[in-house]
Amino acid sequence: MAKKSVKEVAKEMSFLDHLEDLRWHLIRCVIAVLICATAAFLSYKFLFDVVLLGPKKADFVTYDILCQLAQLVHLDDSFCFEELPFRIQSRKVAGQFSAHIWMSITAGFIVAFPYIIYQFWKFISPGLHHTERRHARGFITASSMLFFLGVLFGYYVITPLSINFLGSYQVSKEVFNDFDLSSYTGLVRASVLASGLIFQLPIVIYFLTKIGLVTPEFLKTYRKYALVIILVISAVITPPDIASQVIVAIPVLILYEVSIVIAKWVVRKQRKKEQQLKKTS
Repeated sequence: MAKKSVKEVAKEMSFLDHLEDLRWHLIRCVIAVLICATAAFLSYKFLFDVVLLGPKKADFVTYDILCQLAQLVHLDDSFCFEELPFRIQSRKVAGQFSAHIWMSITAGFIVAFPYIIYQFWKFISPGLHHTERRHARGFITASSMLFFLGVLFGYYVITPLSINFLGSYQVSKEVFNDFDLSSYTGLVRASVLASGLIFQLPIVIYFLTKIGLVTPEFLKTYRKYALVIILVISAVITPPDIASQVIVAIPVLILYEVSIVIAKWVVRKQRKKEQQLKKTS
């Protein structure tokens, strides 16, 4: 008796069977995040002193690079400083413990992201063709690399730009900046995770093109609107100065152009496949 293909097995599964399958994939993802989060929890000194509080230190690599660039082109030397004029404090009884938990979970999610993407692919792959399932490794690798690039961009670009601006901003010399620990960690988490997810744009466009919701012509036509949206997003997640907004907007614009190329490639492959089917029929 011939073995049934993965797609045939998927067709025989009921709606409840799919829900059960999804539940187990989600459980595996949660277990992976918890394992990585536990490792991060135990490495709290490195997680907080080196990673989390890194952008607060004057010798952070981003400040050093921006300071040298500013001196090179004779611009504002606001990134050349010896100490940021603010302190971080915890004003709640469980403030430090809560920050420890949430930062560990965030780190666990980031580290476990490739496995999460793998579980996502395992869930949707039964509904795909054999040729499409062969590209699983490429999809997982590309999605993971884009996510990690986004995380690094958020940590080394958006976070220090925001901390430098907000940490040194004063409406009066009588008002001192003493930030709550939860506010500081929230800023770092939001910058890092938002950037990681934004960098998934080419992957999202790939799937939207595959199912016919997006075309290269559509992306080209609405490029100018996309530019406005990208600038608005850059203005929201960065300090209100032109240099910071441009620094953030440039990689997102590059991702948008890459998405157009990916959409063209997907449409070209689909047309070739349709032509081959017409010839064989």
